[in-house]
Amino acid sequence: GTLTSWLVKENESFKSGDNLAEIETDKITIEIPAQADGVMKKIITQSGENVKVGQIIAEFENAYKKETPNINKEEVVPIKKNEEVKEILTTQKPLSPIDDIPNFDKSGNSKREKRIPISKLRQTVAKRLKDAQNTAAILTTFNEVDMSEIIKVRELKKDDFMERYNVKLGFMSFFVKAVTMSLQEFPAVNAEIREDNIIYKNHFDIGIAVGTEKGLVVPVLKNADDMTFGDIEKAIVDLSTKAKEGSLTMDDLTGGTFTISNGGVYGSMLSTPIINRPQSGILGMHNIQKRVVVVDDEIVIRPMMYLAFSYDHRIIDGKESVGFLINIKNLLENPSKILLGI
Repeated sequence: GTLTSWLVKENESFKSGDNLAEIETDKITIEIPAQADGVMKKIITQSGENVKVGQIIAEFENAYKKETPNINKEEVVPIKKNEEVKEILTTQKPLSPIDDIPNFDKSGNSKREKRIPISKLRQTVAKRLKDAQNTAAILTTFNEVDMSEIIKVRELKKDDFMERYNVKLGFMSFFVKAVTMSLQEFPAVNAEIREDNIIYKNHFDIGIAVGTEKGLVVPVLKNADDMTFGDIEKAIVDLSTKAKEGSLTMDDLTGGTFTISNGGVYGSMLSTPIINRPQSGILGMHNIQKRVVVVDDEIVIRPMMYLAFSYDHRIIDGKESVGFLINIKNLLENPSKILLGI
């Protein structure tokens, strides 16, 4: 991972359980707690540097020296940098007849450019997305949904819902329910390819893509088919907050069988989401816009949303993909079916 910050300084004392540093891995930020009272004597690894499992990043003095076990100092080997290479990297400047060399600082930045190391999280997201493109046969099918009825239900029930669950009734709970009901109708969409086998999942754990400053994370609603609308809305708020604070746990991020991505919160009208391997499908929600449509041979204005369903064609056929998306559309346009579970 990357050591993102030290929470104590050299010669500063700390108590057992106090967090000493933060390390960002490819998925979450981990806080390193002290195992005993002590004093930070020397910080070896600085903020922003990469670290490996087992690497010594600092030296501290136990507050209770008599209880400190004997350590063979020869076994403690701090990892030192190659000072010669470091000197070359920090002193060598790019040469160009038109560049103003004094404008470059020690990190290689200039007035025209800014260099920032890619976070471990963003590196992993990039690798996984590219891996999905290289491995799966990804296709996307589109449809549109009339959001009129859901908007009516939200307006009618928003006060009662807030009073009962202490959270707003959003669109996402309707989509999660519509997806879980549709996954039960089309089991291949909830399956994955594992070596030479197709693994059909009998549980419905829905990942919700959340964008953060550090990159994209996909926390998971476990057993979403058993959750109430209130459970779903509260869980989404909680997971989104943890994602933005960087406090998601590994349990929050593992076990997803299908993913929903809501580009509409950023104003996206249409997109082609990339599946989150090893899952076989992802649903893209988009912005709600009033558009002119024909209903019962009459021209009317309705709040419409484009839906995009990207799927792995190796396991999901075109007929299944279209049927799955139409089923979601029908449920969303008739929310009473979702509420009654029929």
